[in-house]
Amino acid sequence: MQTELEKKQLAKFASQKAAQFKESVIREMSRLAAQYGAINLAQGLPDYPAPDELKQAAHDALFADVNQYAITWGDKLLRNAISEKALAYNKITCDPETEITVTCGATEAMIATMLALVDPHEEVIVFEPFYENYNPDTILSGAIPRYVKMRAPDWSFDEAELEKAFNDKTRAIIINTPHNPTGKIFNKEELSVIARLCQKWGVLCITDEIYEHILYDDAVHVSPGALPGMEDLTVSINSLSKTYSVTGWRVGWAIANKNLTQHIRKVHDFLTVGSPAPLQRAGVTALKLPQSFYDELSVEYNQRRTSMLNTLDAAGIPYFKPQGAYYAFCDISSFGYASDIEMMNYLVKDVKVAVVPGSSFFHDPTEGKKYVRMCFSRKMETMELAHKYLLNVKKKGA
Repeated sequence: MQTELEKKQLAKFASQKAAQFKESVIREMSRLAAQYGAINLAQGLPDYPAPDELKQAAHDALFADVNQYAITWGDKLLRNAISEKALAYNKITCDPETEITVTCGATEAMIATMLALVDPHEEVIVFEPFYENYNPDTILSGAIPRYVKMRAPDWSFDEAELEKAFNDKTRAIIINTPHNPTGKIFNKEELSVIARLCQKWGVLCITDEIYEHILYDDAVHVSPGALPGMEDLTVSINSLSKTYSVTGWRVGWAIANKNLTQHIRKVHDFLTVGSPAPLQRAGVTALKLPQSFYDELSVEYNQRRTSMLNTLDAAGIPYFKPQGAYYAFCDISSFGYASDIEMMNYLVKDVKVAVVPGSSFFHDPTEGKKYVRMCFSRKMETMELAHKYLLNVKKKGA
Protein backbone atom coordinates (compact mmCIF):
# COMPACT_ATOMS: atom_id res chain seq x y z
CA MET A 1 0.00 0.00 0.00
CA GLN A 2 1.50 3.33 -1.05
CA THR A 3 1.76 6.12 1.51
CA GLU A 4 0.58 9.61 0.66
CA LEU A 5 4.22 10.73 0.49
CA GLU A 6 5.05 7.98 -1.99
CA LYS A 7 2.04 8.93 -4.10
CA LYS A 8 3.14 12.58 -4.17
CA GLN A 9 6.71 11.61 -5.08
CA LEU A 10 5.47 9.44 -7.93
CA ALA A 11 2.98 12.06 -9.10
CA LYS A 12 5.70 14.63 -9.73
CA PHE A 13 7.01 12.44 -12.55
CA ALA A 14 3.63 12.18 -14.30
CA SER A 15 3.16 14.31 -17.39
CA GLN A 16 0.31 16.79 -17.41
CA LYS A 17 -1.35 14.63 -20.07
CA ALA A 18 -1.16 11.40 -18.08
CA ALA A 19 -2.45 13.16 -14.98
CA GLN A 20 -5.72 14.01 -16.76
CA PHE A 21 -7.07 10.46 -17.01
CA LYS A 22 -7.16 7.24 -15.02
CA GLU A 23 -6.45 3.63 -15.89
CA SER A 24 -9.11 1.78 -17.84
CA VAL A 25 -12.17 1.07 -15.71
CA ILE A 26 -13.23 -1.70 -18.09
CA ARG A 27 -9.96 -3.61 -17.75
CA GLU A 28 -10.01 -3.01 -13.98
CA MET A 29 -13.40 -4.71 -13.80
CA SER A 30 -11.92 -7.89 -15.31
CA ARG A 31 -9.36 -7.89 -12.51
CA LEU A 32 -12.12 -7.44 -9.92
CA ALA A 33 -14.13 -10.26 -11.49
CA ALA A 34 -11.16 -12.57 -11.02
CA GLN A 35 -10.55 -11.32 -7.48
CA TYR A 36 -14.11 -12.00 -6.32
CA GLY A 37 -14.81 -15.06 -8.45
CA ALA A 38 -17.55 -13.21 -10.32
CA ILE A 39 -18.96 -13.75 -13.79
CA ASN A 40 -17.31 -11.21 -16.07
CA LEU A 41 -20.00 -9.28 -17.92
CA ALA A 42 -17.69 -6.27 -18.01
CA GLN A 43 -14.96 -6.45 -20.65
CA GLY A 44 -16.00 -6.73 -24.30
CA LEU A 45 -14.42 -10.06 -25.13
CA PRO A 46 -15.99 -13.41 -25.99
CA ASP A 47 -15.50 -16.34 -23.60
CA TYR A 48 -15.87 -18.87 -26.42
CA PRO A 49 -13.39 -20.08 -29.05
CA ALA A 50 -12.46 -18.24 -32.22
CA PRO A 51 -13.52 -19.95 -35.48
CA ASP A 52 -11.50 -23.08 -36.26
CA GLU A 53 -10.60 -21.72 -39.70
CA LEU A 54 -8.81 -18.77 -38.09
CA LYS A 55 -6.90 -20.89 -35.61
CA GLN A 56 -5.79 -23.17 -38.42
CA ALA A 57 -4.75 -20.17 -40.52
CA ALA A 58 -2.67 -18.82 -37.62
CA HIS A 59 -1.05 -22.24 -37.20
CA ASP A 60 -0.29 -22.44 -40.92
CA ALA A 61 1.24 -18.96 -40.93
CA LEU A 62 3.49 -19.79 -37.98
CA PHE A 63 4.75 -22.98 -39.61
CA ALA A 64 5.18 -21.21 -42.94
CA ASP A 65 7.65 -19.02 -41.02
CA VAL A 66 5.64 -15.81 -41.30
CA ASN A 67 7.33 -14.84 -38.05
CA GLN A 68 9.35 -11.72 -38.81
CA TYR A 69 8.28 -8.11 -39.27
CA ALA A 70 5.65 -7.55 -41.91
CA ILE A 71 5.86 -4.38 -43.96
CA THR A 72 5.33 -1.61 -41.43
CA TRP A 73 1.92 -0.60 -42.76
CA GLY A 74 0.72 -4.19 -43.04
CA ASP A 75 1.02 -7.56 -44.73
CA LYS A 76 0.25 -7.08 -48.42
CA LEU A 77 -2.18 -10.00 -48.57
CA LEU A 78 -4.10 -8.62 -45.60
CA ARG A 79 -4.24 -5.12 -47.07
CA ASN A 80 -5.60 -6.59 -50.29
CA ALA A 81 -8.26 -8.48 -48.31
CA ILE A 82 -9.19 -5.35 -46.33
CA SER A 83 -9.57 -3.39 -49.56
CA GLU A 84 -11.83 -6.04 -51.09
CA LYS A 85 -14.02 -6.30 -48.01
CA ALA A 86 -14.25 -2.52 -47.56
CA LEU A 87 -15.60 -2.24 -51.09
CA ALA A 88 -18.01 -5.17 -50.83
CA TYR A 89 -19.45 -4.43 -47.39
CA ASN A 90 -18.71 -0.79 -46.57
CA LYS A 91 -18.95 0.61 -50.11
CA ILE A 92 -15.55 2.26 -49.58
CA THR A 93 -12.98 2.23 -52.36
CA CYS A 94 -9.39 2.22 -51.11
CA ASP A 95 -5.99 1.46 -52.60
CA PRO A 96 -4.29 -1.24 -50.49
CA GLU A 97 -0.88 0.18 -51.39
CA THR A 98 -1.47 3.77 -50.29
CA GLU A 99 -4.69 4.03 -48.26
CA ILE A 100 -4.61 1.27 -45.62
CA THR A 101 -2.53 1.07 -42.43
CA VAL A 102 -2.60 -2.17 -40.43
CA THR A 103 -2.22 -1.47 -36.71
CA CYS A 104 -2.16 -3.17 -33.30
CA GLY A 105 -5.92 -3.27 -33.05
CA ALA A 106 -8.44 -0.48 -33.49
CA THR A 107 -7.02 0.99 -30.28
CA GLU A 108 -3.71 1.84 -31.91
CA ALA A 109 -5.42 2.87 -35.14
CA MET A 110 -7.33 5.53 -33.19
CA ILE A 111 -4.39 6.98 -31.26
CA ALA A 112 -2.09 6.84 -34.31
CA THR A 113 -4.72 8.74 -36.30
CA MET A 114 -5.19 11.34 -33.57
CA LEU A 115 -1.46 11.89 -33.10
CA ALA A 116 -0.91 12.09 -36.85
CA LEU A 117 -3.75 14.40 -37.80
CA VAL A 118 -4.70 16.52 -34.78
CA ASP A 119 -2.58 19.32 -33.34
CA PRO A 120 -2.48 20.57 -29.74
CA HIS A 121 -5.25 23.03 -28.85
CA GLU A 122 -7.43 21.98 -31.77
CA GLU A 123 -10.87 20.66 -30.84
CA VAL A 124 -12.23 17.15 -31.29
CA ILE A 125 -15.97 16.54 -31.05
CA VAL A 126 -16.85 13.46 -28.99
CA PHE A 127 -20.38 12.09 -28.64
CA GLU A 128 -21.27 11.31 -25.04
CA PRO A 129 -21.57 8.67 -23.63
CA PHE A 130 -18.36 7.48 -25.27
CA TYR A 131 -16.08 4.46 -25.30
CA GLU A 132 -13.54 5.23 -22.60
CA ASN A 133 -10.47 5.34 -24.87
CA TYR A 134 -11.60 8.37 -26.85
CA ASN A 135 -11.10 10.87 -24.05
CA PRO A 136 -7.47 9.83 -23.28
CA ASP A 137 -6.75 9.68 -27.03
CA THR A 138 -7.87 13.29 -27.37
CA ILE A 139 -5.82 14.37 -24.36
CA LEU A 140 -2.69 12.51 -25.49
CA SER A 141 -2.88 14.21 -28.86
CA GLY A 142 -2.97 17.56 -27.04
CA ALA A 143 -6.42 18.38 -28.35
CA ILE A 144 -9.44 19.75 -26.51
CA PRO A 145 -12.50 17.47 -26.36
CA ARG A 146 -15.83 19.09 -27.20
CA TYR A 147 -18.69 16.91 -25.94
CA VAL A 148 -22.05 16.56 -27.65
CA LYS A 149 -24.70 14.69 -25.71
CA MET A 150 -26.71 11.77 -26.97
CA ARG A 151 -29.95 11.47 -25.05
CA ALA A 152 -31.91 8.46 -23.87
CA PRO A 153 -33.97 6.54 -24.69
CA ASP A 154 -32.93 6.41 -28.35
CA TRP A 155 -29.56 8.12 -27.81
CA SER A 156 -30.23 10.71 -30.49
CA PHE A 157 -28.32 13.97 -30.67
CA ASP A 158 -29.66 17.47 -31.14
CA GLU A 159 -28.72 18.79 -34.57
CA ALA A 160 -28.51 22.38 -33.35
CA GLU A 161 -26.25 21.38 -30.46
CA LEU A 162 -23.97 19.49 -32.81
CA GLU A 163 -23.85 22.38 -35.27
CA LYS A 164 -22.91 24.73 -32.43
CA ALA A 165 -19.96 22.48 -31.53
CA PHE A 166 -18.31 23.03 -34.92
CA ASN A 167 -16.05 26.08 -35.23
CA ASP A 168 -12.75 27.26 -36.69
CA LYS A 169 -10.82 25.25 -34.08
CA THR A 170 -12.57 21.95 -34.80
CA ARG A 171 -10.21 19.41 -36.33
CA ALA A 172 -12.11 16.12 -36.04
CA ILE A 173 -15.23 14.35 -34.85
CA ILE A 174 -15.22 10.77 -33.52
CA ILE A 175 -18.09 8.44 -34.38
CA ASN A 176 -18.60 4.90 -33.04
CA THR A 177 -21.28 2.96 -34.87
CA PRO A 178 -22.64 0.56 -33.73
CA HIS A 179 -22.07 2.38 -30.48
CA ASN A 180 -20.40 1.27 -27.27
CA PRO A 181 -21.90 1.42 -24.62
CA THR A 182 -25.49 2.13 -25.75
CA GLY A 183 -25.89 -0.17 -28.76
CA LYS A 184 -27.11 2.78 -30.86
CA ILE A 185 -26.63 2.69 -34.62
CA PHE A 186 -26.12 6.04 -36.34
CA ASN A 187 -28.59 6.01 -39.22
CA LYS A 188 -28.01 7.49 -42.64
CA GLU A 189 -29.93 10.67 -41.85
CA GLU A 190 -27.83 11.36 -38.75
CA LEU A 191 -24.62 10.60 -40.61
CA SER A 192 -25.68 12.90 -43.42
CA VAL A 193 -26.02 15.76 -40.90
CA ILE A 194 -22.51 15.01 -39.63
CA ALA A 195 -21.18 14.77 -43.19
CA ARG A 196 -22.70 18.15 -44.09
CA LEU A 197 -21.02 19.81 -41.12
CA CYS A 198 -17.68 18.11 -41.73
CA GLN A 199 -17.69 19.34 -45.33
CA LYS A 200 -18.79 22.84 -44.32
CA TRP A 201 -15.96 23.23 -41.80
CA GLY A 202 -13.32 20.97 -43.37
CA VAL A 203 -13.39 18.62 -40.36
CA LEU A 204 -12.13 15.03 -40.29
CA CYS A 205 -14.55 12.24 -39.40
CA ILE A 206 -12.77 9.47 -37.48
CA THR A 207 -15.00 6.40 -37.30
CA ASP A 208 -14.75 3.31 -35.12
CA GLU A 209 -16.76 0.55 -36.82
CA ILE A 210 -15.56 -2.60 -35.05
CA TYR A 211 -19.12 -3.81 -34.33
CA GLU A 212 -20.24 -3.40 -37.95
CA HIS A 213 -21.48 -6.99 -38.29
CA ILE A 214 -23.20 -7.26 -34.90
CA LEU A 215 -26.65 -5.89 -35.76
CA TYR A 216 -30.22 -6.62 -34.67
CA ASP A 217 -33.78 -6.22 -35.92
CA ASP A 218 -32.77 -5.86 -39.58
CA ALA A 219 -30.60 -2.83 -38.79
CA VAL A 220 -28.19 -1.71 -41.51
CA HIS A 221 -24.65 -0.48 -40.94
CA VAL A 222 -23.69 2.66 -42.87
CA SER A 223 -20.03 3.63 -43.11
CA PRO A 224 -19.55 7.42 -42.96
CA GLY A 225 -16.66 7.14 -45.43
CA ALA A 226 -19.08 5.89 -48.08
CA LEU A 227 -21.22 9.03 -48.02
CA PRO A 228 -20.85 11.49 -50.91
CA GLY A 229 -18.15 14.06 -50.26
CA MET A 230 -16.66 12.18 -47.28
CA GLU A 231 -14.10 10.14 -49.20
CA ASP A 232 -11.23 12.49 -48.33
CA LEU A 233 -12.49 13.56 -44.90
CA THR A 234 -12.95 10.16 -43.25
CA VAL A 235 -10.60 7.80 -41.44
CA SER A 236 -12.40 4.45 -41.15
CA ILE A 237 -11.11 2.30 -38.27
CA ASN A 238 -11.82 -1.38 -37.82
CA SER A 239 -10.28 -4.63 -36.59
CA LEU A 240 -10.60 -8.39 -36.50
CA SER A 241 -11.31 -8.36 -32.75
CA LYS A 242 -15.08 -8.34 -32.35
CA THR A 243 -16.48 -9.88 -35.51
CA TYR A 244 -14.06 -12.82 -35.49
CA SER A 245 -13.72 -13.25 -31.69
CA VAL A 246 -9.96 -12.65 -31.60
CA THR A 247 -9.60 -9.63 -29.32
CA GLY A 248 -6.14 -10.79 -28.24
CA TRP A 249 -4.70 -10.90 -31.75
CA ARG A 250 -4.42 -7.10 -31.93
CA VAL A 251 -4.91 -6.72 -35.68
CA GLY A 252 -6.73 -3.57 -36.75
CA TRP A 253 -6.54 -1.00 -39.52
CA ALA A 254 -7.22 2.54 -40.60
CA ILE A 255 -8.50 3.42 -44.08
CA ALA A 256 -7.98 6.98 -45.33
CA ASN A 257 -6.96 8.81 -48.49
CA LYS A 258 -3.26 8.61 -49.29
CA ASN A 259 -2.44 12.09 -48.00
CA LEU A 260 -3.85 11.28 -44.56
CA THR A 261 -2.50 7.73 -44.65
CA GLN A 262 1.11 8.79 -45.12
CA HIS A 263 0.97 10.66 -41.81
CA ILE A 264 -0.86 7.85 -40.00
CA ARG A 265 1.75 5.39 -41.25
CA LYS A 266 4.60 7.51 -39.92
CA VAL A 267 3.13 7.70 -36.44
CA HIS A 268 2.13 4.02 -36.48
CA ASP A 269 5.70 3.03 -37.40
CA PHE A 270 7.15 4.73 -34.34
CA LEU A 271 4.38 3.59 -32.01
CA THR A 272 4.47 -0.15 -32.66
CA VAL A 273 6.30 -0.88 -35.97
CA GLY A 274 3.58 -3.41 -36.74
CA SER A 275 1.05 -5.90 -35.43
CA PRO A 276 1.89 -9.65 -35.21
CA ALA A 277 2.88 -10.89 -38.68
CA PRO A 278 1.44 -14.44 -38.51
CA LEU A 279 -1.86 -13.12 -37.17
CA GLN A 280 -2.02 -10.55 -39.96
CA ARG A 281 -1.65 -13.39 -42.45
CA ALA A 282 -4.36 -15.38 -40.65
CA GLY A 283 -6.56 -12.30 -40.90
CA VAL A 284 -6.76 -12.86 -44.65
CA THR A 285 -8.73 -16.04 -43.95
CA ALA A 286 -11.04 -14.13 -41.60
CA LEU A 287 -11.87 -11.45 -44.16
CA LYS A 288 -12.54 -14.05 -46.83
CA LEU A 289 -15.01 -16.12 -44.80
CA PRO A 290 -18.25 -16.85 -46.69
CA GLN A 291 -21.57 -15.11 -46.10
CA SER A 292 -22.72 -18.13 -44.11
CA PHE A 293 -20.29 -17.11 -41.34
CA TYR A 294 -21.98 -13.71 -40.98
CA ASP A 295 -25.45 -15.26 -41.16
CA GLU A 296 -24.55 -17.62 -38.30
CA LEU A 297 -22.96 -14.75 -36.37
CA SER A 298 -26.24 -12.83 -36.60
CA VAL A 299 -28.28 -15.78 -35.35
CA GLU A 300 -25.94 -16.41 -32.42
CA TYR A 301 -25.80 -12.79 -31.29
CA ASN A 302 -29.55 -12.44 -31.53
CA GLN A 303 -29.81 -15.45 -29.20
CA ARG A 304 -27.34 -13.89 -26.77
CA ARG A 305 -29.13 -10.55 -26.81
CA THR A 306 -32.47 -12.27 -26.18
CA SER A 307 -30.94 -14.15 -23.25
CA MET A 308 -29.45 -10.96 -21.79
CA LEU A 309 -32.65 -8.95 -22.09
CA ASN A 310 -34.76 -11.80 -20.67
CA THR A 311 -32.42 -11.91 -17.69
CA LEU A 312 -32.67 -8.16 -17.14
CA ASP A 313 -36.46 -8.34 -17.39
CA ALA A 314 -36.57 -11.16 -14.84
CA ALA A 315 -34.23 -9.27 -12.49
CA GLY A 316 -36.21 -6.03 -12.87
CA ILE A 317 -33.27 -4.07 -14.26
CA PRO A 318 -34.35 -1.45 -16.86
CA TYR A 319 -32.24 -1.23 -20.02
CA PHE A 320 -31.99 0.37 -23.44
CA LYS A 321 -32.53 -2.24 -26.13
CA PRO A 322 -29.36 -2.35 -28.26
CA GLN A 323 -29.60 -2.04 -32.04
CA GLY A 324 -26.04 -3.26 -32.47
CA ALA A 325 -22.81 -4.29 -30.66
CA TYR A 326 -23.02 -6.66 -27.69
CA TYR A 327 -23.79 -4.55 -24.64
CA ALA A 328 -26.86 -3.77 -22.57
CA PHE A 329 -26.74 -0.26 -21.09
CA CYS A 330 -28.84 -0.40 -17.94
CA ASP A 331 -30.56 2.21 -15.78
CA ILE A 332 -29.94 1.41 -12.09
CA SER A 333 -31.47 4.56 -10.63
CA SER A 334 -34.40 2.67 -9.07
CA PHE A 335 -32.17 0.44 -6.92
CA GLY A 336 -31.33 3.08 -4.35
CA TYR A 337 -27.55 3.00 -4.56
CA ALA A 338 -25.75 6.32 -4.26
CA SER A 339 -23.80 5.81 -7.47
CA ASP A 340 -22.86 3.38 -10.20
CA ILE A 341 -19.66 2.63 -8.28
CA GLU A 342 -21.59 1.58 -5.18
CA MET A 343 -23.90 -0.65 -7.24
CA MET A 344 -20.96 -2.06 -9.19
CA ASN A 345 -19.22 -3.02 -5.93
CA TYR A 346 -22.40 -4.65 -4.66
CA LEU A 347 -22.82 -6.61 -7.88
CA VAL A 348 -19.25 -7.90 -8.11
CA LYS A 349 -18.83 -8.71 -4.40
CA ASP A 350 -22.29 -9.94 -3.37
CA VAL A 351 -24.11 -10.93 -6.56
CA LYS A 352 -20.90 -12.21 -8.20
CA VAL A 353 -21.46 -10.43 -11.50
CA ALA A 354 -18.93 -7.89 -12.78
CA VAL A 355 -20.26 -4.94 -14.81
CA VAL A 356 -18.84 -1.62 -15.98
CA PRO A 357 -19.94 1.48 -14.05
CA GLY A 358 -21.59 4.04 -16.29
CA SER A 359 -19.40 6.90 -15.10
CA SER A 360 -16.53 5.57 -17.22
CA PHE A 361 -18.45 6.64 -20.33
CA PHE A 362 -18.91 10.32 -19.35
CA HIS A 363 -16.44 13.15 -18.84
CA ASP A 364 -18.44 14.21 -15.77
CA PRO A 365 -18.76 11.00 -13.69
CA THR A 366 -21.96 12.21 -12.03
CA GLU A 367 -23.76 12.00 -15.38
CA GLY A 368 -23.09 8.25 -15.53
CA LYS A 369 -23.96 7.38 -11.96
CA LYS A 370 -27.36 5.94 -12.93
CA TYR A 371 -25.97 3.48 -15.48
CA VAL A 372 -24.02 0.24 -15.72
CA ARG A 373 -23.01 -1.70 -18.84
CA MET A 374 -23.31 -5.46 -19.21
CA CYS A 375 -21.63 -7.43 -21.98
CA PHE A 376 -23.32 -10.46 -23.54
CA SER A 377 -20.61 -11.79 -25.86
CA ARG A 378 -20.62 -14.94 -23.78
CA LYS A 379 -21.35 -18.66 -24.07
CA MET A 380 -24.97 -19.56 -23.41
CA GLU A 381 -23.81 -21.46 -20.30
CA THR A 382 -22.30 -18.21 -19.01
CA MET A 383 -25.49 -16.33 -19.83
CA GLU A 384 -27.55 -18.94 -17.96
CA LEU A 385 -25.34 -18.62 -14.89
CA ALA A 386 -25.55 -14.83 -15.11
CA HIS A 387 -29.35 -15.19 -15.19
CA LYS A 388 -29.27 -17.25 -12.01
CA TYR A 389 -27.01 -14.76 -10.20
CA LEU A 390 -28.76 -11.59 -11.36
CA LEU A 391 -32.08 -12.85 -10.02
CA ASN A 392 -30.54 -12.19 -6.60
CA VAL A 393 -30.18 -8.44 -7.21
CA LYS A 394 -31.97 -6.44 -4.54
CA LYS A 395 -32.63 -2.80 -3.91
CA LYS A 396 -30.42 -1.17 -1.29
CA GLY A 397 -31.67 -1.96 2.17
CA ALA A 398 -34.04 -4.72 1.01
